[in-house]
Amino acid sequence: MQSPTSKFQPPYPWVAIVNNGRVATVTDRTLWDGIAGARPTSEVARRDVVVLRWPDDSAEVDRLAAARLPRLLLVEETADPPESGDCEEDWIRLPADDRDVGARLRALARRAARHQALPELDEYGRLHHRSRWVSPSSPIDQRIIAVLVERFGAVVSAEELIRRAWPEGPSTNLVLRAHLTRLRKRIEPLGLDIRNVRESGYVLEERGAGKAM
Repeated sequence: MQSPTSKFQPPYPWVAIVNNGRVATVTDRTLWDGIAGARPTSEVARRDVVVLRWPDDSAEVDRLAAARLPRLLLVEETADPPESGDCEEDWIRLPADDRDVGARLRALARRAARHQALPELDEYGRLHHRSRWVSPSSPIDQRIIAVLVERFGAVVSAEELIRRAWPEGPSTNLVLRAHLTRLRKRIEPLGLDIRNVRESGYVLEERGAGKAM
């Protein structure tokens, strides 16, 4: 970053990678498109902080909030600040000192890491969440849940699930729904749910999360 006394002038758009208290930046447009479209890539960890301008990027803020990605909003000098109680969001008014921005980024990354209880798959295909685990009952179920875990909190289309779960040949929506019904029951003890988003696809989320939307 710039010298400690300089004013913060970020390349835009960008992602702050907070690693062991150090801040680096990523400005690759392809990477950004994956995040802004709520399609996190393997290069982006969930605790990375996306930096946006407010109020210009209010639509992107909503999409990132739906994907549960931490975000720091750079508020224009004359703009009203956002009103949000989300632990994965913070803001700072421009112009801002590099040291202040860095401190906000590190604090936000730590807070998001504490609050984000994200499901994970281990090397044996078991799904872990909040100190519990279950094992999907078939390889197809494992491939379906792997996609949903990868995109936790984001909508995945039926077409993508079918393509990823049956790589050797096509299946049907009816067969997919049967597997999803079985998976819902399987993951219920973990406090997770697979919600059907009408005409869009399916989203893996905490049980009850969809009621607040």
